[in-house]
Amino acid sequence: MEHLDPGKILVIDDEPSLREGAKRILSKMDFEVFLAPRGEEGLEILQQEPIAIVLLDMKMPGMDGMEVLKRIMAMERGILVIVITGYATVETAIEAMQRGAYNFIPKPYQPDQLRISVSRAREKIELTIEKERLQREKKRTLEDLHNEQSRTRTIIESLPNGVIVTNSMGKVVLINPACYQYLGISEDKGPGLAIDNFIENRELCDLVIDLSRGRYIDYSDIPPHEIETENKNCLMVRCSPVMGERNECIGAVVNFVDITTMKALDQLKSEFVAKVTHELRSPLSTIHEQLNMVIDSIADKADEQDQYMLSRAREKTRTLISTIGDLLDLSRIEAGTQAKKTEKVQIDELLKNIGDFLNDRAKAKNQTLTVIPPETTIPPLTADPMALESVFGNLIANAINYTQEGGTIEVRSDVAGNNIRVSVKDNGFGIDAKYMDKIFDRFYRVKNDRTRFINGTGLGLPIVKGIVDAMKGYINVESEVDRGTTFTVILPLKSIPAGIM
Repeated sequence: MEHLDPGKILVIDDEPSLREGAKRILSKMDFEVFLAPRGEEGLEILQQEPIAIVLLDMKMPGMDGMEVLKRIMAMERGILVIVITGYATVETAIEAMQRGAYNFIPKPYQPDQLRISVSRAREKIELTIEKERLQREKKRTLEDLHNEQSRTRTIIESLPNGVIVTNSMGKVVLINPACYQYLGISEDKGPGLAIDNFIENRELCDLVIDLSRGRYIDYSDIPPHEIETENKNCLMVRCSPVMGERNECIGAVVNFVDITTMKALDQLKSEFVAKVTHELRSPLSTIHEQLNMVIDSIADKADEQDQYMLSRAREKTRTLISTIGDLLDLSRIEAGTQAKKTEKVQIDELLKNIGDFLNDRAKAKNQTLTVIPPETTIPPLTADPMALESVFGNLIANAINYTQEGGTIEVRSDVAGNNIRVSVKDNGFGIDAKYMDKIFDRFYRVKNDRTRFINGTGLGLPIVKGIVDAMKGYINVESEVDRGTTFTVILPLKSIPAGIM
Protein backbone atom coordinates (compact mmCIF):
# COMPACT_ATOMS: atom_id res chain seq x y z
CA MET A 1 0.00 0.00 0.00
CA GLU A 2 3.01 2.30 -0.10
CA HIS A 3 1.66 3.80 -3.35
CA LEU A 4 -1.55 4.99 -1.60
CA ASP A 5 -2.00 8.38 0.06
CA PRO A 6 -4.37 8.15 3.04
CA GLY A 7 -4.96 11.91 2.72
CA LYS A 8 -6.57 11.59 -0.73
CA ILE A 9 -10.21 10.61 -1.24
CA LEU A 10 -12.45 10.28 -4.31
CA VAL A 11 -16.21 10.87 -4.37
CA ILE A 12 -18.06 9.21 -7.29
CA ASP A 13 -21.71 10.38 -7.29
CA ASP A 14 -24.01 11.62 -10.04
CA GLU A 15 -25.78 14.15 -7.74
CA PRO A 16 -23.85 17.48 -7.69
CA SER A 17 -25.26 18.58 -4.30
CA LEU A 18 -24.14 15.38 -2.62
CA ARG A 19 -20.71 15.58 -4.22
CA GLU A 20 -20.19 19.16 -3.04
CA GLY A 21 -21.62 18.43 0.41
CA ALA A 22 -19.25 15.53 0.85
CA LYS A 23 -16.36 17.70 -0.33
CA ARG A 24 -17.12 20.37 2.31
CA ILE A 25 -17.22 17.79 5.10
CA LEU A 26 -14.10 15.94 3.97
CA SER A 27 -12.02 19.07 3.28
CA LYS A 28 -12.47 20.08 6.90
CA MET A 29 -10.98 16.69 7.81
CA ASP A 30 -7.76 17.63 5.94
CA PHE A 31 -8.54 15.39 2.95
CA GLU A 32 -7.60 16.29 -0.60
CA VAL A 33 -10.96 15.59 -2.29
CA PHE A 34 -11.43 14.49 -5.91
CA LEU A 35 -14.89 14.50 -7.51
CA ALA A 36 -16.35 12.43 -10.37
CA PRO A 37 -20.01 12.42 -11.59
CA ARG A 38 -19.69 9.08 -13.40
CA GLY A 39 -17.97 5.78 -12.85
CA GLU A 40 -15.77 6.02 -15.95
CA GLU A 41 -14.37 9.40 -14.86
CA GLY A 42 -13.72 8.08 -11.36
CA LEU A 43 -11.70 5.16 -12.72
CA GLU A 44 -9.61 7.57 -14.81
CA ILE A 45 -8.81 9.64 -11.71
CA LEU A 46 -7.75 6.49 -9.86
CA GLN A 47 -5.27 5.74 -12.63
CA GLN A 48 -3.64 9.13 -12.14
CA GLU A 49 -3.75 9.69 -8.35
CA PRO A 50 -2.67 7.53 -5.34
CA ILE A 51 -6.13 7.74 -3.81
CA ALA A 52 -6.69 5.51 -0.77
CA ILE A 53 -10.44 5.89 -0.10
CA VAL A 54 -13.43 6.00 -2.52
CA LEU A 55 -16.99 7.04 -1.70
CA LEU A 56 -19.06 5.25 -4.34
CA ASP A 57 -22.72 5.79 -5.26
CA MET A 58 -24.33 2.52 -6.30
CA LYS A 59 -27.00 3.98 -8.63
CA MET A 60 -25.52 6.06 -11.48
CA PRO A 61 -26.22 6.42 -15.20
CA GLY A 62 -23.94 4.44 -17.49
CA MET A 63 -21.58 2.23 -15.47
CA ASP A 64 -23.30 1.36 -12.17
CA GLY A 65 -21.65 1.20 -8.75
CA MET A 66 -21.26 -2.60 -8.68
CA GLU A 67 -19.26 -2.55 -11.91
CA VAL A 68 -17.08 0.31 -10.66
CA LEU A 69 -16.49 -1.62 -7.39
CA LYS A 70 -15.52 -4.70 -9.37
CA ARG A 71 -12.94 -2.75 -11.42
CA ILE A 72 -11.47 -1.02 -8.37
CA MET A 73 -10.99 -4.38 -6.65
CA ALA A 74 -9.33 -5.73 -9.78
CA MET A 75 -6.61 -3.06 -9.43
CA GLU A 76 -5.43 -4.84 -6.24
CA ARG A 77 -4.05 -1.63 -4.77
CA GLY A 78 -5.70 -1.93 -1.35
CA ILE A 79 -8.13 0.96 -1.96
CA LEU A 80 -10.96 1.07 0.59
CA VAL A 81 -14.40 1.60 -0.96
CA ILE A 82 -17.32 2.97 1.09
CA VAL A 83 -20.58 2.31 -0.75
CA ILE A 84 -23.28 5.04 -0.57
CA THR A 85 -26.71 4.75 -2.13
CA GLY A 86 -30.33 5.76 -1.62
CA TYR A 87 -31.45 2.41 -2.96
CA ALA A 88 -30.09 0.53 0.02
CA THR A 89 -31.21 -2.97 0.66
CA VAL A 90 -29.72 -5.75 2.76
CA GLU A 91 -29.05 -7.76 -0.39
CA THR A 92 -27.20 -4.84 -2.00
CA ALA A 93 -25.06 -4.32 1.12
CA ILE A 94 -24.18 -7.99 1.31
CA GLU A 95 -23.27 -8.16 -2.36
CA ALA A 96 -21.11 -5.03 -2.13
CA MET A 97 -19.26 -6.39 0.92
CA GLN A 98 -18.75 -9.74 -0.78
CA ARG A 99 -17.16 -7.94 -3.73
CA GLY A 100 -14.68 -6.17 -1.45
CA ALA A 101 -16.37 -2.99 -0.19
CA TYR A 102 -14.98 -1.77 3.14
CA ASN A 103 -18.19 -0.24 4.51
CA PHE A 104 -21.77 0.69 3.59
CA ILE A 105 -23.65 3.96 4.32
CA PRO A 106 -27.28 4.45 3.21
CA LYS A 107 -28.63 7.78 1.88
CA PRO A 108 -29.53 10.17 3.28
CA TYR A 109 -26.60 10.14 5.70
CA GLN A 110 -25.71 12.47 8.53
CA PRO A 111 -22.33 14.31 8.40
CA ASP A 112 -21.22 12.43 11.55
CA GLN A 113 -21.92 9.10 9.87
CA LEU A 114 -19.69 10.08 6.98
CA ARG A 115 -16.93 11.41 9.28
CA ILE A 116 -16.86 8.27 11.44
CA SER A 117 -16.81 5.87 8.49
CA VAL A 118 -14.14 7.81 6.60
CA SER A 119 -12.00 8.30 9.74
CA ARG A 120 -11.99 4.56 10.38
CA ALA A 121 -11.02 3.89 6.77
CA ARG A 122 -8.13 6.35 6.99
CA GLU A 123 -6.88 4.79 10.25
CA LYS A 124 -6.98 1.34 8.66
CA ILE A 125 -5.01 2.57 5.64
CA GLU A 126 -2.42 4.31 7.83
CA LEU A 127 -1.96 1.24 10.07
CA THR A 128 -1.58 -1.05 7.07
CA ILE A 129 0.99 1.26 5.46
CA GLU A 130 2.95 1.47 8.73
CA LYS A 131 2.88 -2.32 9.14
CA GLU A 132 4.20 -2.83 5.63
CA ARG A 133 6.91 -0.22 6.22
CA LEU A 134 8.09 -1.96 9.39
CA GLN A 135 8.12 -5.33 7.64
CA ARG A 136 10.22 -3.89 4.79
CA GLU A 137 12.55 -2.22 7.27
CA LYS A 138 12.92 -5.42 9.27
CA LYS A 139 13.76 -7.37 6.15
CA ARG A 140 16.08 -4.71 4.77
CA THR A 141 17.97 -4.39 8.07
CA LEU A 142 19.45 -7.89 7.76
CA GLU A 143 18.85 -9.08 4.20
CA ASP A 144 20.57 -6.06 2.63
CA LEU A 145 23.43 -6.06 5.14
CA HIS A 146 25.71 -8.17 2.95
CA ASN A 147 25.28 -5.97 -0.14
CA GLU A 148 25.19 -2.66 1.70
CA GLN A 149 28.26 -0.51 1.03
CA SER A 150 28.19 1.06 4.47
CA ARG A 151 30.54 1.92 7.27
CA THR A 152 28.97 -0.84 9.38
CA ARG A 153 29.79 -3.53 6.83
CA THR A 154 33.30 -2.14 6.36
CA ILE A 155 33.91 -2.32 10.11
CA ILE A 156 32.58 -5.89 10.37
CA GLU A 157 34.71 -7.07 7.46
CA SER A 158 37.84 -5.56 8.97
CA LEU A 159 37.37 -7.20 12.38
CA PRO A 160 40.03 -9.77 13.34
CA ASN A 161 37.30 -11.94 14.90
CA GLY A 162 34.98 -14.05 12.80
CA VAL A 163 31.41 -12.74 12.53
CA ILE A 164 28.25 -14.36 11.13
CA VAL A 165 24.86 -12.62 11.10
CA THR A 166 21.67 -14.61 10.56
CA ASN A 167 18.09 -13.56 9.85
CA SER A 168 14.94 -14.70 11.67
CA MET A 169 14.93 -17.99 9.74
CA GLY A 170 18.48 -18.92 10.72
CA LYS A 171 19.92 -18.15 7.27
CA VAL A 172 23.25 -16.36 6.97
CA VAL A 173 22.97 -12.77 5.72
CA LEU A 174 26.55 -11.68 6.43
CA ILE A 175 29.87 -13.45 6.97
CA ASN A 176 33.19 -11.65 7.19
CA PRO A 177 36.57 -12.77 5.75
CA ALA A 178 38.01 -13.74 9.17
CA CYS A 179 35.17 -16.22 9.63
CA TYR A 180 35.91 -17.88 6.28
CA GLN A 181 39.53 -18.27 7.42
CA TYR A 182 38.73 -19.55 10.93
CA LEU A 183 36.18 -22.12 9.80
CA GLY A 184 38.01 -23.14 6.63
CA ILE A 185 34.92 -22.43 4.53
CA SER A 186 35.03 -22.16 0.77
CA GLU A 187 34.17 -18.66 -0.40
CA ASP A 188 31.71 -20.25 -2.79
CA LYS A 189 29.41 -20.47 0.23
CA GLY A 190 27.83 -17.08 0.70
CA PRO A 191 24.81 -15.39 2.28
CA GLY A 192 21.44 -17.02 1.80
CA LEU A 193 22.41 -20.49 3.05
CA ALA A 194 21.31 -22.01 6.35
CA ILE A 195 23.72 -21.75 9.30
CA ASP A 196 24.50 -25.49 9.25
CA ASN A 197 26.27 -24.98 5.91
CA PHE A 198 28.92 -22.99 7.80
CA ILE A 199 29.02 -24.60 11.27
CA GLU A 200 29.28 -28.37 11.74
CA ASN A 201 28.67 -28.38 15.50
CA ARG A 202 25.01 -29.45 15.84
CA GLU A 203 24.54 -28.05 19.34
CA LEU A 204 25.84 -24.64 18.29
CA CYS A 205 23.68 -24.64 15.13
CA ASP A 206 20.57 -25.38 17.21
CA LEU A 207 21.44 -22.52 19.57
CA VAL A 208 21.85 -20.05 16.67
CA ILE A 209 18.55 -21.17 15.12
CA ASP A 210 16.69 -20.85 18.43
CA LEU A 211 18.16 -17.39 18.94
CA SER A 212 17.37 -16.29 15.39
CA ARG A 213 13.74 -17.37 15.68
CA GLY A 214 13.23 -15.81 19.10
CA ARG A 215 12.83 -19.17 20.87
CA TYR A 216 15.55 -18.63 23.46
CA ILE A 217 14.11 -17.91 26.90
CA ASP A 218 16.80 -15.88 28.66
CA TYR A 219 19.00 -13.70 26.43
CA SER A 220 21.13 -12.72 29.45
CA ASP A 221 22.30 -16.30 29.98
CA ILE A 222 23.45 -17.52 26.56
CA PRO A 223 26.24 -20.07 27.09
CA PRO A 224 29.53 -19.74 25.17
CA HIS A 225 30.76 -22.66 23.07
CA GLU A 226 34.22 -23.99 22.29
CA ILE A 227 34.65 -25.72 18.95
CA GLU A 228 37.66 -27.27 17.25
CA THR A 229 38.27 -26.69 13.55
CA GLU A 230 39.66 -29.17 11.05
CA ASN A 231 43.14 -27.68 11.42
CA LYS A 232 42.95 -28.24 15.22
CA ASN A 233 42.44 -24.60 16.13
CA CYS A 234 40.19 -23.88 19.10
CA LEU A 235 37.51 -21.19 18.75
CA MET A 236 35.44 -19.53 21.46
CA VAL A 237 31.96 -18.84 20.08
CA ARG A 238 29.51 -16.36 21.61
CA CYS A 239 26.01 -15.66 20.29
CA SER A 240 23.77 -12.64 20.75
CA PRO A 241 20.28 -11.79 19.47
CA VAL A 242 19.64 -8.96 17.00
CA MET A 243 16.70 -6.98 18.38
CA GLY A 244 14.23 -5.04 16.22
CA GLU A 245 12.59 -1.67 16.87
CA ARG A 246 9.82 -3.31 18.88
CA ASN A 247 12.28 -5.37 20.96
CA GLU A 248 11.55 -8.51 18.96
CA CYS A 249 14.35 -10.85 17.88
CA ILE A 250 15.02 -10.61 14.15
CA GLY A 251 18.24 -12.62 13.92
CA ALA A 252 21.49 -13.50 15.64
CA VAL A 253 25.15 -12.45 15.69
CA VAL A 254 27.72 -15.23 16.09
CA ASN A 255 31.22 -14.12 17.14
CA PHE A 256 34.27 -16.41 16.75
CA VAL A 257 37.53 -15.78 18.65
CA ASP A 258 40.65 -17.90 18.13
CA ILE A 259 41.79 -19.03 21.60
CA THR A 260 44.27 -21.68 20.42
CA THR A 261 47.27 -19.85 21.89
CA MET A 262 45.44 -19.13 25.14
CA LYS A 263 44.50 -22.80 25.50
CA ALA A 264 48.12 -23.83 24.88
CA LEU A 265 49.38 -21.39 27.54
CA ASP A 266 46.70 -22.54 29.95
CA GLN A 267 47.73 -26.15 29.38
CA LEU A 268 51.38 -25.28 30.09
CA LYS A 269 50.36 -23.46 33.25
CA SER A 270 48.27 -26.42 34.44
CA GLU A 271 51.12 -28.83 33.76
CA PHE A 272 53.54 -26.57 35.66
CA VAL A 273 51.18 -26.30 38.65
CA ALA A 274 50.61 -30.06 38.64
CA LYS A 275 54.36 -30.76 38.57
CA VAL A 276 55.25 -28.26 41.30
CA THR A 277 52.44 -29.31 43.62
CA HIS A 278 53.25 -32.97 43.14
CA GLU A 279 56.88 -32.32 44.07
CA LEU A 280 55.86 -30.30 47.14
CA ARG A 281 53.30 -32.72 48.56
CA SER A 282 55.78 -35.43 49.60
CA PRO A 283 58.21 -33.21 51.62
CA LEU A 284 55.34 -31.31 53.22
CA SER A 285 53.72 -34.56 54.29
CA THR A 286 57.02 -35.62 55.84
CA ILE A 287 57.35 -32.32 57.72
CA HIS A 288 53.76 -32.63 58.95
CA GLU A 289 54.35 -36.15 60.30
CA GLN A 290 57.59 -35.07 61.98
CA LEU A 291 55.79 -32.15 63.64
CA ASN A 292 53.20 -34.58 64.95
CA MET A 293 55.97 -36.73 66.43
CA VAL A 294 57.69 -33.71 68.02
CA ILE A 295 54.45 -32.43 69.52
CA ASP A 296 53.58 -35.86 70.92
CA SER A 297 57.09 -36.34 72.39
CA ILE A 298 57.21 -32.99 74.21
CA ALA A 299 53.58 -32.83 75.22
CA ASP A 300 54.44 -32.84 78.92
CA LYS A 301 57.78 -31.05 78.74
CA ALA A 302 57.40 -27.96 76.49
CA ASP A 303 55.92 -24.72 77.82
CA GLU A 304 52.61 -23.38 76.52
CA GLN A 305 54.17 -20.93 74.03
CA ASP A 306 56.34 -23.62 72.39
CA GLN A 307 53.36 -25.96 72.10
CA TYR A 308 51.31 -23.16 70.54
CA MET A 309 54.01 -22.38 67.93
CA LEU A 310 54.44 -26.04 67.01
CA SER A 311 50.66 -26.49 66.75
CA ARG A 312 50.41 -23.47 64.47
CA ALA A 313 53.21 -24.86 62.28
CA ARG A 314 51.41 -28.22 62.06
CA GLU A 315 48.15 -26.44 61.18
CA LYS A 316 49.85 -24.45 58.41
CA THR A 317 51.48 -27.52 56.90
CA ARG A 318 48.11 -29.28 56.95
CA THR A 319 46.60 -26.29 55.11
CA LEU A 320 49.41 -26.36 52.54
CA ILE A 321 48.91 -30.10 51.95
CA SER A 322 45.18 -29.50 51.50
CA THR A 323 45.91 -26.67 49.04
CA ILE A 324 48.25 -28.92 47.06
CA GLY A 325 45.59 -31.62 46.90
CA ASP A 326 43.03 -29.11 45.62
CA LEU A 327 45.47 -27.79 43.01
CA LEU A 328 46.11 -31.31 41.76
CA ASP A 329 42.36 -31.89 41.54
CA LEU A 330 41.96 -28.69 39.50
CA SER A 331 44.79 -29.75 37.20
CA ARG A 332 43.12 -33.09 36.56
CA ILE A 333 39.80 -31.42 35.85
CA GLU A 334 41.34 -28.96 33.39
CA ALA A 335 43.31 -31.71 31.69
CA GLY A 336 40.23 -33.93 31.49
CA THR A 337 42.17 -36.78 33.05
CA GLN A 338 40.05 -39.93 33.15
CA ALA A 339 41.26 -41.91 36.10
CA LYS A 340 38.00 -43.67 36.96
CA LYS A 341 35.23 -45.36 35.04
CA THR A 342 31.66 -44.18 35.32
CA GLU A 343 29.14 -46.31 37.14
CA LYS A 344 25.53 -46.06 38.23
CA VAL A 345 25.28 -43.91 41.36
CA GLN A 346 22.15 -43.62 43.52
CA ILE A 347 22.35 -39.94 44.34
CA ASP A 348 20.16 -40.07 47.48
CA GLU A 349 22.34 -42.81 48.98
CA LEU A 350 25.51 -40.88 48.10
CA LEU A 351 24.16 -37.76 49.82
CA LYS A 352 23.16 -39.74 52.91
CA ASN A 353 26.66 -41.22 53.19
CA ILE A 354 28.28 -37.79 52.85
CA GLY A 355 25.85 -36.41 55.44
CA ASP A 356 26.69 -39.22 57.89
CA PHE A 357 30.42 -38.62 57.37
CA LEU A 358 30.19 -34.84 57.98
CA ASN A 359 27.59 -34.99 60.75
CA ASP A 360 30.21 -35.08 63.52
CA ARG A 361 31.71 -31.85 62.20
CA ALA A 362 28.25 -30.25 62.27
CA LYS A 363 27.53 -31.51 65.80
CA ALA A 364 30.81 -29.97 66.97
CA LYS A 365 29.19 -26.60 66.18
CA ASN A 366 25.78 -27.66 67.57
CA GLN A 367 24.41 -27.54 64.05
CA THR A 368 21.63 -29.67 62.60
CA LEU A 369 22.62 -31.35 59.33
CA THR A 370 19.66 -33.02 57.61
CA VAL A 371 19.70 -34.99 54.37
CA ILE A 372 16.02 -35.06 53.39
CA PRO A 373 14.98 -38.19 51.43
CA PRO A 374 13.42 -37.46 48.01
CA GLU A 375 9.62 -37.67 47.73
CA THR A 376 9.85 -39.81 44.59
CA THR A 377 12.36 -42.39 43.44
CA ILE A 378 15.39 -40.87 41.72
CA PRO A 379 16.86 -42.86 38.82
CA PRO A 380 20.54 -43.79 39.13
CA LEU A 381 23.02 -41.32 37.66
CA THR A 382 25.79 -42.70 35.45
CA ALA A 383 28.87 -40.78 36.62
CA ASP A 384 32.17 -40.93 38.48
CA PRO A 385 31.23 -41.39 42.18
CA MET A 386 34.46 -39.75 43.38
CA ALA A 387 33.65 -36.63 41.37
CA LEU A 388 30.14 -36.50 42.83
CA GLU A 389 31.51 -36.97 46.35
CA SER A 390 33.88 -34.06 45.76
CA VAL A 391 31.06 -31.79 44.55
CA PHE A 392 28.57 -32.43 47.34
CA GLY A 393 31.20 -32.98 50.03
CA ASN A 394 32.66 -29.53 49.32
CA LEU A 395 29.23 -27.86 49.27
CA ILE A 396 28.08 -29.44 52.55
CA ALA A 397 31.44 -28.75 54.24
CA ASN A 398 31.23 -25.13 53.10
CA ALA A 399 27.73 -24.85 54.54
CA ILE A 400 29.01 -26.14 57.90
CA ASN A 401 32.01 -23.78 57.90
CA TYR A 402 30.01 -20.67 56.98
CA THR A 403 27.07 -21.27 59.31
CA GLN A 404 27.04 -20.05 62.89
CA GLU A 405 26.84 -22.20 66.03
CA GLY A 406 23.43 -23.83 66.28
CA GLY A 407 22.59 -23.28 62.61
CA THR A 408 20.84 -25.65 60.23
CA ILE A 409 21.88 -27.25 56.92
CA GLU A 410 19.39 -29.07 54.69
CA VAL A 411 20.26 -31.23 51.67
CA ARG A 412 17.50 -32.10 49.21
CA SER A 413 17.40 -34.03 45.93
CA ASP A 414 14.73 -34.57 43.28
CA VAL A 415 14.18 -35.03 39.55
CA ALA A 416 13.61 -31.96 37.37
CA GLY A 417 12.72 -32.97 33.82
CA ASN A 418 15.65 -34.96 32.44
CA ASN A 419 17.95 -33.77 35.22
CA ILE A 420 18.75 -34.52 38.84
CA ARG A 421 18.61 -31.50 41.12
CA VAL A 422 20.44 -31.28 44.46
CA SER A 423 20.27 -28.29 46.78
CA VAL A 424 22.38 -27.51 49.86
CA LYS A 425 20.69 -24.85 51.98
CA ASP A 426 21.92 -23.21 55.17
CA ASN A 427 20.82 -20.33 57.40
CA GLY A 428 24.37 -19.09 57.86
CA PHE A 429 26.32 -15.92 57.20
CA GLY A 430 25.24 -15.51 53.58
CA ILE A 431 27.17 -13.87 50.74
CA ASP A 432 26.95 -10.20 49.86
CA ALA A 433 25.74 -9.62 46.29
CA LYS A 434 28.96 -7.75 45.40
CA TYR A 435 30.97 -10.95 45.94
CA MET A 436 28.72 -13.34 44.01
CA ASP A 437 30.63 -13.08 40.71
CA LYS A 438 33.92 -13.95 42.44
CA ILE A 439 33.11 -16.96 44.62
CA PHE A 440 34.09 -19.45 41.90
CA ASP A 441 37.48 -17.77 41.34
CA ARG A 442 40.54 -19.67 42.53
CA PHE A 443 41.82 -18.79 45.99
CA TYR A 444 39.02 -16.26 46.50
CA ARG A 445 37.51 -16.23 49.96
CA VAL A 446 34.98 -13.80 51.41
CA LYS A 447 36.67 -12.25 54.39
CA ASN A 448 34.86 -10.31 57.12
CA ASP A 449 34.63 -10.34 60.91
CA ARG A 450 32.70 -13.61 60.85
CA THR A 451 34.75 -15.55 58.30
CA ARG A 452 38.34 -14.40 58.83
CA PHE A 453 39.03 -17.22 61.32
CA ILE A 454 37.70 -19.95 59.00
CA ASN A 455 40.52 -21.98 57.48
CA GLY A 456 40.33 -22.85 53.80
CA THR A 457 42.17 -22.78 50.50
CA GLY A 458 39.64 -20.92 48.39
CA LEU A 459 39.72 -23.81 45.91
CA GLY A 460 36.68 -25.81 46.98
CA LEU A 461 34.09 -23.94 44.92
CA PRO A 462 36.33 -23.70 41.81
CA ILE A 463 36.70 -27.50 42.00
CA VAL A 464 32.91 -27.91 42.32
CA LYS A 465 32.32 -25.59 39.36
CA GLY A 466 34.95 -27.39 37.24
CA ILE A 467 33.45 -30.82 37.90
CA VAL A 468 29.87 -29.68 37.30
CA ASP A 469 30.87 -28.00 34.03
CA ALA A 470 32.72 -31.13 32.93
CA MET A 471 29.55 -33.11 33.62
CA LYS A 472 27.56 -30.73 31.38
CA GLY A 473 25.68 -29.58 34.46
CA TYR A 474 24.77 -26.24 36.03
CA ILE A 475 25.30 -24.69 39.47
CA ASN A 476 23.27 -21.80 40.85
CA VAL A 477 23.75 -19.73 44.01
CA GLU A 478 21.13 -17.78 45.94
CA SER A 479 22.21 -15.95 49.07
CA GLU A 480 21.25 -13.19 51.46
CA VAL A 481 23.48 -11.74 54.15
CA ASP A 482 22.58 -13.05 57.63
CA ARG A 483 19.81 -15.21 56.12
CA GLY A 484 21.77 -18.02 54.49
CA THR A 485 22.84 -19.51 51.17
CA THR A 486 21.47 -22.15 48.81
CA PHE A 487 23.66 -23.91 46.25
CA THR A 488 21.69 -25.81 43.60
CA VAL A 489 23.40 -28.32 41.31
CA ILE A 490 21.60 -29.67 38.23
CA LEU A 491 23.09 -32.69 36.45
CA PRO A 492 21.75 -34.40 33.31
CA LEU A 493 20.46 -37.95 33.74
CA LYS A 494 22.17 -38.98 30.52
CA SER A 495 25.65 -40.48 30.64
CA ILE A 496 28.25 -38.18 32.19
CA PRO A 497 31.98 -38.19 31.22
CA ALA A 498 34.15 -40.67 33.06
CA GLY A 499 36.22 -39.84 36.09
CA ILE A 500 37.78 -36.41 36.30
CA MET A 501 39.19 -36.72 39.76
